[in-house]
Amino acid sequence: MAVSKAQQKATAKYVKNNYDRIEVKVTKGAKSLIEAAAKADNESINGYVKKAVKAKYEADTGNDIDL
Repeated sequence: MAVSKAQQKATAKYVKNNYDRIEVKVTKGAKSLIEAAAKADNESINGYVKKAVKAKYEADTGNDIDL
């Protein structure tokens, strides 16, 4: 089923108001390795990276972070 332009606009507005974006650059070839690891873990790349960042942040600071 097609998504209407109004729904696309509403979704874009929601994302803009509720999320921050971070761009991560990796060396050539690393993306495919991360993608494969995420797939093996039954995760999206975004979910896989968020779990890694969350674990590192909590280990470093001792504080919880909601991503």
